[in-house]
Amino acid sequence: MRAVVQRVASAAVTVDGEQVAAIGAGLLVLLGVHASDEEPVADRMADKLLALRIFEDGDGRMNLSATDIGGEILCVSNFTVYGDSRKGNRPSFTQAARPEAAQVLYERVRERLGAQGGVFAAHMRVELVNDGPVTLVVEL
Repeated sequence: MRAVVQRVASAAVTVDGEQVAAIGAGLLVLLGVHASDEEPVADRMADKLLALRIFEDGDGRMNLSATDIGGEILCVSNFTVYGDSRKGNRPSFTQAARPEAAQVLYERVRERLGAQGGVFAAHMRVELVNDGPVTLVVEL
């Protein structure tokens, strides 16, 4: 499982011109599910994201988690984080899980995070105000 995590001041997802989710300060998670992922990996990913200390404490050090600051989380399914562009110019997505399996594990992570989400397999527009900017790739 792979997540691109951004610390945000705000983020929102729109599908077909309608906003389906929006958050204030917290985390935007673009989540990709690998073809070999299973439930224990999904649980570890959610736990890792909840504990990730990328928010500043009173001394200006990244020492607090989204949970610590009462931040919100927006989790968006995104198979393209498994895109492999090492050969040629068109990425391969063979490492990404099939949609049926990916949706189950994505929903498991989203629910464990207590996160809002996008619409699985929909064409989404994601807007965000990156805070920092702080962007990490978390892989399990």
